[in-house]
Amino acid sequence: MARKKTARKEELLSRSIALRITQQEYRRLECIRRKSDCHSIGEVIRRILSGRKIRLFHQDTSLDGPMEELAGIRQELRAIGININQITRHFHGSSRESKRIYLASQALEQYSKTEAKINLLLSLISQLAKKW
Repeated sequence: MARKKTARKEELLSRSIALRITQQEYRRLECIRRKSDCHSIGEVIRRILSGRKIRLFHQDTSLDGPMEELAGIRQELRAIGININQITRHFHGSSRESKRIYLASQALEQYSKTEAKINLLLSLISQLAKKW
């Protein structure tokens, strides 16, 4: 799919400038490009020359472990919720008293699993709150 043509011709990049830089300068510009919202080194240079802001992004890797653990807990809680919904559906569809008692005990086991996961979740959140 082609790019839309701009209505303002003065904004088109119509002039080419050849520039030679050292390997060290090129690595510095490439590092800026990787950490910023710029898509090319040419865009980095244009922003520097025009004095426009370059937005740099920083990722805090110290929170990667807790975030993965939180995502895992979320998936487990979702799976437990699905199990509880299925047990409840079978409970309401069953007419035998013994099967209903069995399903109720299964639902109780699932709810106890959620309690353990929620306690783990709350301890993780309290540890994260101390960092902030």
